[in-house]
Amino acid sequence: MTIEIGVARPSDGDALGEIHAAAWIAYEPFFEPAFYEKAVAHRREKWHAVLAEGAETVLLARLDERPLAFACYGASADRASAAEVYDFFGHPDGWGSGIAAALMAATSSRMERDGFGSVHLWTFRDTARSRRFYTKTGFVESGETRRYDFAEGGLIDQVEYVRKVP
Repeated sequence: MTIEIGVARPSDGDALGEIHAAAWIAYEPFFEPAFYEKAVAHRREKWHAVLAEGAETVLLARLDERPLAFACYGASADRASAAEVYDFFGHPDGWGSGIAAALMAATSSRMERDGFGSVHLWTFRDTARSRRFYTKTGFVESGETRRYDFAEGGLIDQVEYVRKVP
């Protein structure tokens, strides 16, 4: 089993979209079916534009050459010298394989190289799998919560996690 991690290229847009759409299965219970279907379709299509803009760093992890996880991060909008993980998703086919932990380690190393001293992220309050993963990779709850507006999908309770880099 070989895990390779590198910066996503514009040609990786379809792979990122497939990973993102497949990973959203974890969020299906939180949304009305019509919104969920539109949200998944949007996530499948949005990555070409994100990669073309190049404003964030997107890392793509492959397991035996198959793209199965990605991380997207950039400078925090409200914390000096901190990074924010905007997206961190793994395809269900990679769950439990170790690819996500390897990707988080590579992401942290990249953040350190980029000069960030800490990192924060938000995740759904009611997704036990993601919360366990973030704790396992060194994040702790900050105590901050928010209700994130997915537009017509409604408000979702989120919790913030923080950690030092690396």
